[in-house]
Amino acid sequence: MSAGVLSIKVDVDTDRGTRIGVPALLAVFQQLGISATFLFSLGPDNTGRAIRRVFRPGFFTKAARTNVVAMYGIRTLLNGVLLPGPHIGRRNEAVMRSTRAHGHEVGIHCYDHIRWQDGLATMEATEVAEELGKARHEFFRIFGEPAATAGAAGWQANAHSLEAYDSAGLRYASDARGTHPFLPRVGQKVFNTLQIPTTLPTLDELLGRRGYSELQILDLYLGKLRTGGLHVLTVHAEIEGMSKLPLFREFLARALALPVRIQRLCDIAEERLRTPQDIPVCDLTQGEVDGRSGTLAVQRCA
Repeated sequence: MSAGVLSIKVDVDTDRGTRIGVPALLAVFQQLGISATFLFSLGPDNTGRAIRRVFRPGFFTKAARTNVVAMYGIRTLLNGVLLPGPHIGRRNEAVMRSTRAHGHEVGIHCYDHIRWQDGLATMEATEVAEELGKARHEFFRIFGEPAATAGAAGWQANAHSLEAYDSAGLRYASDARGTHPFLPRVGQKVFNTLQIPTTLPTLDELLGRRGYSELQILDLYLGKLRTGGLHVLTVHAEIEGMSKLPLFREFLARALALPVRIQRLCDIAEERLRTPQDIPVCDLTQGEVDGRSGTLAVQRCA
C-alpha cells in the first residue's frame, strides 16, 4: 500500500485561541516532529457578533453538542458585543512569529472573522478586496513579507474573493471543502490561484453526534488515512489546541504509526504547481456540509 499524505491546517479564529491554543499546539507538534500550516485571524476579535447565526438552520443543534461556551469562553463570546473586540494581530504578534520560527507555514485566515464568514456573500468586489487588503497589510507588518496563502473564515469563498486572491498573487489557497487540489471555476471564469480543499470532516462537525464517540472519531480519521491519497484536516486552535488537545495528540501519535507522510500545505502546493497542466478545473459552488450550519464553498467536479 502506498503511503498517504496528511496535511494539518490550523485555523486560528480568536484572540484566546491565539494566546492559548497556538502555543499548546506548537508544543505538541514539536514533541512529535510535525510541521503544519497555521492561518491567522489578524484583526479585531468580534466573535460575539456570531449571535446573528441563531437564525441559521442547524445552529442550535451544533452549538449544543459542541458546548460552544466551554470551548470559546464567556469573554470571547462577549467580544465585539458587550466588550470591545481585541486586535488579535497587535496583541499576539510574538506568538505568530514564534509559529513561523518553529518551522510551520503561516498565512491569512482573515482580518475580521465574523465580517468575512457572515458577510462575504453580500459584499461588493471592492469591499472584499479591501478586507483581504487589511489582512495582507497586517500580515506584512508582523512577518515582514507578503502572505503566500489564505484560507477563508468559515470556508466562505466566491468569485469576488477568488478574484482578490488572483490580484494579490497568492501561491495557493485553501477555502473549500472537497477531495483534491483544483483550479476553481465560478460560472464561466477559471481563477488562477490553486485551491487545496479540506477533505476530512472537522472535529466540531462530529463531536456529540450519535455514533461518534471520541474513540470512534479517531477510528474514522485513521481509517481514511489508511486508504492512501491526500487528506487535509482543518483543526481549530480553540478546540484541538485547548479542550480537545489530548484527543488530538492521541490522533497524531497514532497517525505517525501509519505509512503516512505529514506535510504542510505549501509543500503540497509546490508539488502540484510543478505540473500545472495536470491540475484539474472544478466548479466552486455553495453547498452544505454535514454537521455544519449554513452553506460554504464546496468543490464540484464533472
